[in-house]
Amino acid sequence: MTAGRVIALDALGTLLELQAPAPLLVGELLARGVEVSEEQASAALRAEIAFYRAHHDSARDAASLAVLRERCTGVLHDALTASGATLGGIAREELRDALLAALRFRAYPEVPDALRGLRAAGHRLVVVSNWDVSLHDDLRDTGLAPLVDAAISSAEAGAAKPDPRIFTRALALAGGDATGALHAGDSLQLDVAGAIAAGLRPVLVARAGRPAGIADGVAVIASLAELASLAA
Repeated sequence: MTAGRVIALDALGTLLELQAPAPLLVGELLARGVEVSEEQASAALRAEIAFYRAHHDSARDAASLAVLRERCTGVLHDALTASGATLGGIAREELRDALLAALRFRAYPEVPDALRGLRAAGHRLVVVSNWDVSLHDDLRDTGLAPLVDAAISSAEAGAAKPDPRIFTRALALAGGDATGALHAGDSLQLDVAGAIAAGLRPVLVARAGRPAGIADGVAVIASLAELASLAA
């Protein structure tokens, strides 16, 4: 295969990992005068994250992102209260800031060099993620934004993986089409199924080991460092 193909990349679980948020939330709240246990923080974060996943596509711009964050803060507040945590007089803004500070992303160790190598080989890289509009901020904050050519969230696309429309939007941003294009992601249901539906070659990023039941024709890699050999 020749160089210069479009490579679509999932974000969370492929390029980025979420640092354990419960201990971070405990620390952020303690710094604001509120003491909760890690168990209480974990339960509240599970509720908040589930709500976020169900509603992240509502955050298409800065204004709607602010609204979503306020709603997520409300879910966190109610879940902490239900767990028996005493929140005292903490202001809603402080609770929101504690939540956002506890949700910290970082690039997997091999990712920056893998992206540099792929671009040096002439490939065009576009991030395709089920995320709100802040995807661009998170790519910037983790140092990955300069290493890719484009990025699109499901909130911006108006369609979430595995819907092929988000891949079509991503390919257009990268100035290509599905011919010869790859998509690497960590979800069989979202990334592999979505790539196949959109006509891209699927690559499953299985950091925890190869899962059972992988269909023929689906390449499996353990880290992004292995993607270059498939794109060659």
